[in-house]
Amino acid sequence: MEKPAASTEPQGPRPVLGRESVQVPDDQDFRSFRSECEAEVGWNLTYSRAGVSVWVQAVEMDRTLHKIKCRMECRDVPAETLYDVLHDIEYRKKWDSNVIETFDIARLTVNADVGYYSWRCPKPLKNRDVITLRSWLPMGADYIIMNYSVKHPKYPPRKDLVRAVSIQTGYLIQSTGPKSCVITYLAQVDPKGSLPKWVVNKSSQFLAPKAMKKMYKACLKYPEWKQKHLPHFKPWLHPEQSPLPSLALSELSVQHADSLENIDESAVAESREERMGGAGGEGSDDDTSLT
Repeated sequence: MEKPAASTEPQGPRPVLGRESVQVPDDQDFRSFRSECEAEVGWNLTYSRAGVSVWVQAVEMDRTLHKIKCRMECRDVPAETLYDVLHDIEYRKKWDSNVIETFDIARLTVNADVGYYSWRCPKPLKNRDVITLRSWLPMGADYIIMNYSVKHPKYPPRKDLVRAVSIQTGYLIQSTGPKSCVITYLAQVDPKGSLPKWVVNKSSQFLAPKAMKKMYKACLKYPEWKQKHLPHFKPWLHPEQSPLPSLALSELSVQHADSLENIDESAVAESREERMGGAGGEGSDDDTSLT
């Protein structure tokens, strides 16, 4: 695997606000991300029920910018299955009801690529999209996938969506047995806008736990689905299978949040449909598309 040049920055996760050049994360970045996933100090527990826990941390420099951490126990799901589900972009289109459009753009190294993802936000907020550099690393029986925002010359911000910024987002999957694992999702995202308090509360109390549970259901159904859909095609495990064109790092630049339009949605009230659990409610889960 191609190794990035040594950094002169302080030790710690490099996909942060101060990053000035696009780099593929190295082993130190992965270790640092893992440490933050496992850390407890400074995190406030906001939800804990049925094997799912959610913590929130306000970033000191910007009280409107939050980090969120979700952890879920996954029984009857091996770590490698969960890793496959998070990588399989075709399967995500089946189970992720928030997705509007998602696709891979180009390959950077054997364990890094660039991709596009757009998603639905709680009504009546504007929907968001993001371009990210994603990298992944198996660590024994455990796995890490993480990303941060970059700019790609062929995919500028769109007028119908708000371009958000992933400062650092990712997953730590830890095996707890041959058929069980624990997943930790850690996200620090600038949604580009002043969001109303109900959105922050809803994200930690309802949306994040619901998303984790939906992911778990998808994992249970993945082996059967994959058997019917190119069962041997897993370019995240076998990079020689990747159909993506190669891209030089020099073609990308860091997506700084302050270079994007800031949308003030702080006064937006929650729609009646959202309050009543309509399109985004618990009762709307439909697993029929996972077959």
